[in-house]
Amino acid sequence: MKKVVKIVTILMVIAFFFAGTSVFAQAKYHIGIVTGTVSQSEDDLRGAEALIKAYGDVKSGGMIQHITYPDDFMSQQETFISSVVSLADDKLMKAIVVNQAIPGTTEAFKRVRAKRPDILLFAGEPHEDPLVIQSAADLAMSADFVSRGYTIIWSAKQLGAKKFVHISFPRHMSYETLSRRNEIFKVACKDLGLEYAFETAPDPTSDVGMAGAQQFIMEKTPQWIEKYGKQTAFFCTNDGETEPLLRQLLAYGGIFVEADLPSPLMGYPGALGIDLSAEMGNFPAILKKVEAAVVAKGGAGRFGTWAFSYGFTVTAGLGEFAKTVIDGKAKKDSLKDLFTALGKYTPGAKWNGAYYTDANTGVRAKNQILVYMDTYIMGKPGKFLPTTTQKIPEKYYLIKNQ
Repeated sequence: MKKVVKIVTILMVIAFFFAGTSVFAQAKYHIGIVTGTVSQSEDDLRGAEALIKAYGDVKSGGMIQHITYPDDFMSQQETFISSVVSLADDKLMKAIVVNQAIPGTTEAFKRVRAKRPDILLFAGEPHEDPLVIQSAADLAMSADFVSRGYTIIWSAKQLGAKKFVHISFPRHMSYETLSRRNEIFKVACKDLGLEYAFETAPDPTSDVGMAGAQQFIMEKTPQWIEKYGKQTAFFCTNDGETEPLLRQLLAYGGIFVEADLPSPLMGYPGALGIDLSAEMGNFPAILKKVEAAVVAKGGAGRFGTWAFSYGFTVTAGLGEFAKTVIDGKAKKDSLKDLFTALGKYTPGAKWNGAYYTDANTGVRAKNQILVYMDTYIMGKPGKFLPTTTQKIPEKYYLIKNQ
């Protein structure tokens, strides 16, 4: 009898211990993270995984609730909007981060705001026009499409480029941010002595899908290199089309400064056929392995990136920033606090940025920040091009869409 009592007592202690552990581990609030899938924007999704690793998944008592939007998001906007709004049904939800903030994010944020005005709403790399997303987000953060419109061309010239080819499609060119950057590309090419050209590619959200769009790039890139020459820098506005572009540039020649959303993971692993599973999350190790593969392919001094993934950093950094704001350790309108949050995932990186200024009115936004990092050139002595310290002529900030 005493033995049975002893066993029961031990079991009760164990049960109490685990119950206490569960209560202790239960997050006091939740943060919703919305990203694309692995096929559309892998880096963005990996940033969500980093947050889950740090703060736990909601279903396991942690802080992070991660959902993805469909690859064909343009035809499923209502599905996307509904999924974002559904996050507000969670009474513990205190912030929602969408990266990339695809079309429909503004409407989703407005519906969340009407339902739960207490929830922080952060938009990473918005696809909607600045004044549109600014009307709904507490903070929108974009790669600096104004400054980079100049620095990418400046960098291309440093690498010996004589021509610059911009690859995109009508949907992307309907975005104010991308079309404005394209106009800056044109002016920068003229000022810095490069020949500018535009090539049209299929939209991956159209009927051809990502596979069809990638096949198009595979077939056309050798033709473009023959047409424009090997001293040509190529730039593509779509993440999924970056991999086949890189693969063919490495095979046939050409120059690549950096991706639309730069990262050593953006297109390079697939293009080079390298496995980075052992280096996952370790960006210095990832960059070292990618660089060695690029150099082995003869691409030294002709291929660049940011040392850390922009997409990964935006997801993880905005999630971290949301947490610090909720905890009262940061202010949502502090650039210093934002850069500190980004810096947690980019140790040693040099960032630059400023609040977005409307080219038509000259009004500076209070809730949209444009950021960029120094460009890392693989296999080149000196490695980094000092893009963040370049003095960009003021006229570039006044260039408007045509």
